[in-house]
Amino acid sequence: MSLPIFVLNGPNLNLLGVREPHIYGSTTLADIEASCRALAGELGYDLVFRQTNHEGELIEWVQEARTAASALVINPAGYGHTSVALLDALKNVPGPIVECHLSNPAQRESFRHHTYVSLAATGVVAGFGADSYAVAIRAAVAVLRR
Repeated sequence: MSLPIFVLNGPNLNLLGVREPHIYGSTTLADIEASCRALAGELGYDLVFRQTNHEGELIEWVQEARTAASALVINPAGYGHTSVALLDALKNVPGPIVECHLSNPAQRESFRHHTYVSLAATGVVAGFGADSYAVAIRAAVAVLRR
C-alpha cells in the first residue's frame, strides 16, 4: 500500500470562492478538495488535504510528510514568497514536491515573482486556476512511477 499524497494549503486559501474571484475564481477549497480526492483515488492513492493560516502549522505538516507521504503538493500562498523556514522544512522531504498556484505569480506583482518553495520543488504548476491541483497531482504521480 502506497503512502498518501499530501496536499497542503497556506494562508487565505480557506477564502477561495469569495476572495478576489477575478484572480482566484469562484471554486471553493472544498470543491478543490473533492476533485483532488477523486483524482487521487483514480490514480490509486489516498489523499491528505489540509489548509492553515499559520506558518508553524504548515511547517509541522511538511515535516510530517517526510515520512508519511508518497508525494507533496503544496500551495504555500503568501508563505512561498516569505518563508525561509518553510523552504528549510521542504528540503527534508524525500519524495516529489510540486509547488502549486491558482494564479500565475509571474504575471502579478513583482514581489510574487520569486518563491522560496521553488528552490525545493521538483516542479511548479501555476496559472490554471483550480485545475492547477489536478495537474500537480498528476505530475507528482508521474514522478513516483518513474
